Amino acid sequence: MYFLTGWPRRLMCPLKSEEKPFHIQPDSHRVFFAVLSQTQISIWYSRPSVLIVSYKESAKAASQFGSYQQAEWRPDSTMIAVATANGYILLFDVLAAGEDKYLYEPVYPKGSPRVKVTHGYKEEQCAPALSVELKKVMDLQAPITSLQSMQEDLVVATADGLLHLIHWDTVTNGRKDINVCTVPFSVDLQSSRAGPSLDFKDVHIRDMEYCVTLDGFAVVFDDGRVGFITPISSRFSAEQLRGVWAQDVIDGTCVAVNNKYRLMAFGCASGSVLVYTIDAATGSMQLSHKLELTAKHYPDTWNKTGAVKLIRWSPDCSVTMVTWECGGLSLWSVFGAHLICTLGEDFAYRSDGTKKDPIKISSMSWGAEGYHLWVISSDVSQPLESESENKATTQQSDILQFQFIKSALTANPCMSNQEQVLLQGEDRLYLTCGDTAQAQSTSTSSANSDHRAFKERNPLPNTISISQGLSTLLGHRHWHVVQIHSTYLDSNWPIRFAAIDTLGQCVAVAGRFGFAHYSFLTRKWKLFGNITQEQNMVVTGGLVWWNDFIVIACYNLIDQQEELRLYLRSSNLDNAFANITKLYSETLLINVFRDMVILFRADCSICLYSIERKQDSTNPTASIELLQEVSMSRYIPHPALVVSVTLTSVRTETGITLKAPQQACAAESIMLNLAGQLIMMQRDRSGPQVREKETTANQKKLLPFCAPVVLAQCVENVWTTCRANKNKRHLLEALWLACGEAGMKVWLPLFPRDNRKPHSFLSRRIMLPFHINIYPLAVLFEDALVLGATNETVLYDGLPWAGVAGAGEPLEALFPFCTVERTSQIYLHHILRQLLVRNLGEQALLLAQSCAGLPYFPHVLELMVHVVLEEEATSREPIPDPLLPTVAKFITEFPLFLQTIVHCARKTEYALWNYLFAAVGNPKDLFEECLMAQDLETAASYLIILQNMEVPAVSRQHATLLFNTALEQGKWDLCRHMIRFLKAIGSGETGTPPTTPTTQEPNSTGGFEFFRHRSISFSQSAESLAAWKFSLQKTLSMPSGPSAKRWSKESECAENMYIDMMLWRHARRLLEEVRLKDLGCFSAQLGFELIGWLCKERTRAARVDDFVMALKRLHEDFLWPFPVIPASSINSPFRNSRYRTAVGGRLLKSQSADSLINNEMDTSASNTPRSHSWLDSLNSASREMDTASSHGAHTQEAFLSPLLNKGDDCSIGSATDLTETSSMVDGDWTMVDENFSTLSLTQSELEHISMELANKGPHKSQVQLRYLLHIFTEAGCPEWCVIIGILMREASVISQVVSCLQSAEVPVDTVLNIKNGLMAVDVWASTDCLGYKPFLNLIRPQLQKLVEVTQEQVQPEAFQPTSTAKLVEPVCPWPEDSRGGPASLNTSVQSEEGSGASRLEEEIPGEEQEEQPLEEGTFDCTLS
Repeated sequence: MYFLTGWPRRLMCPLKSEEKPFHIQPDSHRVFFAVLSQTQISIWYSRPSVLIVSYKESAKAASQFGSYQQAEWRPDSTMIAVATANGYILLFDVLAAGEDKYLYEPVYPKGSPRVKVTHGYKEEQCAPALSVELKKVMDLQAPITSLQSMQEDLVVATADGLLHLIHWDTVTNGRKDINVCTVPFSVDLQSSRAGPSLDFKDVHIRDMEYCVTLDGFAVVFDDGRVGFITPISSRFSAEQLRGVWAQDVIDGTCVAVNNKYRLMAFGCASGSVLVYTIDAATGSMQLSHKLELTAKHYPDTWNKTGAVKLIRWSPDCSVTMVTWECGGLSLWSVFGAHLICTLGEDFAYRSDGTKKDPIKISSMSWGAEGYHLWVISSDVSQPLESESENKATTQQSDILQFQFIKSALTANPCMSNQEQVLLQGEDRLYLTCGDTAQAQSTSTSSANSDHRAFKERNPLPNTISISQGLSTLLGHRHWHVVQIHSTYLDSNWPIRFAAIDTLGQCVAVAGRFGFAHYSFLTRKWKLFGNITQEQNMVVTGGLVWWNDFIVIACYNLIDQQEELRLYLRSSNLDNAFANITKLYSETLLINVFRDMVILFRADCSICLYSIERKQDSTNPTASIELLQEVSMSRYIPHPALVVSVTLTSVRTETGITLKAPQQACAAESIMLNLAGQLIMMQRDRSGPQVREKETTANQKKLLPFCAPVVLAQCVENVWTTCRANKNKRHLLEALWLACGEAGMKVWLPLFPRDNRKPHSFLSRRIMLPFHINIYPLAVLFEDALVLGATNETVLYDGLPWAGVAGAGEPLEALFPFCTVERTSQIYLHHILRQLLVRNLGEQALLLAQSCAGLPYFPHVLELMVHVVLEEEATSREPIPDPLLPTVAKFITEFPLFLQTIVHCARKTEYALWNYLFAAVGNPKDLFEECLMAQDLETAASYLIILQNMEVPAVSRQHATLLFNTALEQGKWDLCRHMIRFLKAIGSGETGTPPTTPTTQEPNSTGGFEFFRHRSISFSQSAESLAAWKFSLQKTLSMPSGPSAKRWSKESECAENMYIDMMLWRHARRLLEEVRLKDLGCFSAQLGFELIGWLCKERTRAARVDDFVMALKRLHEDFLWPFPVIPASSINSPFRNSRYRTAVGGRLLKSQSADSLINNEMDTSASNTPRSHSWLDSLNSASREMDTASSHGAHTQEAFLSPLLNKGDDCSIGSATDLTETSSMVDGDWTMVDENFSTLSLTQSELEHISMELANKGPHKSQVQLRYLLHIFTEAGCPEWCVIIGILMREASVISQVVSCLQSAEVPVDTVLNIKNGLMAVDVWASTDCLGYKPFLNLIRPQLQKLVEVTQEQVQPEAFQPTSTAKLVEPVCPWPEDSRGGPASLNTSVQSEEGSGASRLEEEIPGEEQEEQPLEEGTFDCTLS
């Protein structure tokens, strides 16, 4: 279709004149334009747009004739008739100049190949020199209202009610006069023969236009009535004229006719345009459609436009431009699809919001092929004040040229590629294809090998066409713009036809003579080498691609012969390489279908040809053979009425069987667009030839065609494909129609399900209408998408030129800059809905299932629900048979049902929810279905629905269920949202909680940082820690500091307690099930204060009963390999425990400490005094490890990559030079050799080191285990420290724990538990895992110490009473656990030994009494 582009051009008249032009009239070919002012006629040339000649009337003659008013060209452009105000007709001769043949000539540089051309080539690119002479003056003695050229006659209407017929060649009989009042008018032609049936006395014709294909005049009378006058015989006389009139129109102002579609557009005083057609049966005028602005899209101006002033159909009759008395331009397609209007948006408003005055137009006309609209405005430019009077007089109203690009389908509706949008402009092409060089096979390296590569990658190119990928066709939003070769354009402007091949790799164009083609692979144009051959050929019927051949219907000027030619893309463009077939009638349209070419000719006949490729020589050729001729003269009144002709495999009996796919590929029917009526002719299978089973393979006789059947009205474009896809038969065997303002229609085949026999009463196909928001230019059949284009505007009125003094308002400020954007739209939901409306749910299900793999299929279902919901829920009238329940039942067939409903609800206003869920089901039930299906994200969306529709208690209940499930599945983002959601309910917030957290708070994430992209510092100043101290005795919610900010500001709020209890319960469960990895993730992701909680659970959940089971679980959880004993270990020096500790243990410890850096802990050693207990000595282990990490890398990626400064004195790993390697598991053995060269290790020792390293787990697991060891050390959980130490086989950890356990404050049962656990591990290792035996032998002295400690402690403690403080001590929160939460775990708090300890002992008993019932509640609470 047509799209505005750029800014309009302004054509300045070079002649000095005070008269303003007010009328423009093109000749029949739109090459010359006659421009009238009051006493002057000027002739302009189209390209270049220059003034050629001007004729000015003398003052005496001007006073006699009066001012000029209208002009009309003779069809052969040799004469112009001008009507004057005093009733005169002036006939001018337009003559070619004698010696000065050209007014403008191009100048080429020397040596240019374009200088050496044949005769006649040059004149096409020059503006000719013409002269204008007044030939005859005729006085009609009445004001002239309208001029119209009709073949060899000029028809003039005057205000006295007469029609004058004047011969252009006035040498013969001069004129005839017909009185309009004597012409009989009626409602239709059948009743008009009885005589005058209406009173048309004292009326005259205000405006009229001759329609060739209707053979009559569309007229507007001065009283506003409109009608159509036609001769009932070949003679044009008063006795032979008959008229019909439109009954309802009384305010007609102007008229324009569309010859191709047989339409008459009447402008009305109300501002609307009524488009009428003549009924073929009765001859009456029938309203086809209206062109009018709607209040929806133009609320400010739709009823303030004034009367319609001018209507102009484009040269190809596909669009019409309308302007009104109050100004403005508006463009509609032939059947009423609105394309452009300058009364709204950027055309009507400046960038600061002020309103512009619309451009008022006195005359307009389309240029050649519709690339320009020539406009004479009545108010764009006023004469400018200037010091020089001469300068003031040279200014006059300008001629504006609006530039357009249009769809290639308007002039060349061929099927060679209907899946790509191809737009053609005056000098360039716009394509939607992506990067074809990459999208297609790159084996086509050169143009000469294109045809071979095509054959190789598509062995059957004639039977199954290739569908381009969705990404290639949609691509990006930008156009692929191809500039047409200037050499071809200069001599063959304007471009008339354009076509793109099936693969989207080549495009061909044809202008006035010859043609040229362009390859996207080579990015080069190919032109005729012999210019004579190009200039002796005129493309008449268009051009199409067949594989790598260009098929052209043309006229040979030398032989004066119609021809059908085939040119190979890869060979030189020369007639020597062409296959030429002679035709016997002019070809008007051409198309291809598989291996067949279909031609529509000027004698109203259709010819079918077969094309066969032959690989005879180096260059392949193609042979053409006539298959069939079909005469259509009985059905087509005029050959110019045929808009397109298409050969398809579509037939009405498609649904009978699914077992004959080969029949679906055959050419079964001809589709003919006859003036907007889509006519189908199927092959006649009723004859005896159907029963002949013995048919030879080379049998050429084809079945005849049945009588035509009308499928649809008001059709602008037709799309069908010759591809076959058994998975998407509905879409590929359908017929797609563009129907203007009626939107689109699809003629869809209906298939029986599961190969069952179809019902006899069911139709095989169904026509479904649907509306889309874009103008369709291409259809992606398998992808259920329509591609199109739309105009976008950009304002530049704020730039400096907008305010130049004395320059007026320039065009750049008056008009926005127009661009054309690519658009696409899904149509599948419209079709599904239409099928459901017609109770064809089974067909809808088949169609939907075939498209379920499309990436936007969920959006399709959403759109279907949303559109039906909006229509039904907002309807003011009761709906007897609502569709929403049917749609809801339909989408339950798909797994996306739950997401579809909730997404639709979230995008719909709250007032419609009740109607929606009344049809689809209770949201509580849908929520539970989501939980059962483990679709937690969708369940969270339903929670927001429930929050708005149910009481808070219900929301809280369901939120709790979801929270617990999310915790169990580790959906941490969802858990964070649920915490905030529960808080919002508890605090009484009514608004929807935000979907994402506003800030990220610091928390104890440690080695689990690889789950989240943020970094955390483990160091805080002592002052800030003291300020963040929080007394655990006040409340049992999580310890304060930064973590308190993560919860609510009101820490005593019951909601916090409620959430904390759920978190505690989950943490307890993880610990009891020995899921330490999950516990670490849980703590890191949710900011859970793990140390404080572990302190309380030290003697309960944090106690380990089965060391062996816990050790096995850790191996499994952290992917940690069980140790094995190398064969060489018997004689290994590493059997020496001291040597092992010094070298191997220290090396691995360095590695592990380095891994801990990932937590970005900046923990310099602190000398802060701290309360002394057995826990202090245990914490020394963590301090020793923590000091290894004073500098670290920012944690920004998903996996940590620690970087250390080599000169870091605090690092444990500084003892060796291996600190620069993040992990020894990767095994940089050259590094090992360099650093341990002094050790003089033997081969067996190196093997032992490699075995030791192989026994270590992944680096990430080491980081996590180090962090957990740090946490358990801080929390005082020696059992877990021992287990992790065994797992990592670090004797130092065991020795530090054992030395701490020797303190008298340690409970006896803890020491006993660790001793028994170690012994159990030793027994298990002896039988099941001998790889642990060397390590257990290494720590046997520590185990012996434990045995001694337990023997010492059991004796005295058996006789001592147990104090309250002793009992509570393992559970109480230690001061180091309240140091601002996660921020600093390794810096002690400044606390006085005496006062701190005594105050703690005083508050502990009360805490125990408070804590006990709540703790029991935590264990027993069941949340519904």
